[in-house]
Amino acid sequence: MKLFPEDQRIGLGGAPLGNLLGEVHEADAVAAVNAAWDEGWRYFDTAPHYGLGLAEERLGLGLRGKPRDSYVLSSKVGRIIYSSDTAAPDDEGFDLSTTRRRRWDFSRDGVLRSIEDSLRRIGTDRLDVVFVHDPDDHYSDAVATAFPTLIELREQGVIGAIGAGMNQSAMLTRFVQEVDLDVIMLAGRYSLIDPDGLDDVLPACVQNDVQVVAVGIFNSGLLSQPRPAAGTTFNYEPAAQALVDRANKIADVCESHGTTLPAAALAFPLAHPAVAGIAVGCRTADEVHTNAALTRTKVPPAVWSDLKSAALLRKDAPTP
Repeated sequence: MKLFPEDQRIGLGGAPLGNLLGEVHEADAVAAVNAAWDEGWRYFDTAPHYGLGLAEERLGLGLRGKPRDSYVLSSKVGRIIYSSDTAAPDDEGFDLSTTRRRRWDFSRDGVLRSIEDSLRRIGTDRLDVVFVHDPDDHYSDAVATAFPTLIELREQGVIGAIGAGMNQSAMLTRFVQEVDLDVIMLAGRYSLIDPDGLDDVLPACVQNDVQVVAVGIFNSGLLSQPRPAAGTTFNYEPAAQALVDRANKIADVCESHGTTLPAAALAFPLAHPAVAGIAVGCRTADEVHTNAALTRTKVPPAVWSDLKSAALLRKDAPTP
């Protein structure tokens, strides 16, 4: 299935809607979804993990009443959300206190339950794409039960496409080579400052006709502003000074040609032939409109050649 229209290869990443690294008010989250729709974005991604179901619920509120056949919706399996007797702060980066908890489950029953729960939380009748989510320590279970269950559901027409979503490229490469996948979600490993997916998973995707949704292209914050802000993060942890310095050097080149670091970061992954599109996490309508405007900004070709000449970008990286 085609994930993105030819003229709109950006979609909304749902993690911030679940209070990732800070509280987002429900009205702001719903407004972000509506802003994405108004900008013409027609790919929406979420997961049970994001805010222990909160992101799915908020995405559903934002999509309510919109024609179901006019957008692509993806969610994930691998974690089951269940209820506890007492509320507690989440310990995996989401700013909320809740009675909900998560546990790993890649079994057939777990996959089926996860999909059923996601449909209920979102308030929809189907998921177009289902990813196996973060199976870093569960390779055997993913291959033995999770993927076969998703393949069966795809063959039955229950879901349209299946894949895997991870923050690493090595295991994704194995999945692309060993499992009949349609798509992968590559988080943070194909960005302007970390293009290491060029070494393994992206060539494998080209060879096996697997589409890529590139996410985490700002690397959790480092590339999201014209200049890295104080306390900026890389992979959701404080960014090392060497990375901050490198980002500033890239920003120097961008500014010398009249563009910005985030504009280049958004444009970069789309040049690779395996990348179908990108999904960008946004907390507010303003963030959506800002990123949408940046994607409409043409980055001068000299930016890419200068970055390569300065060894700030790999010579073999495809560029727009």
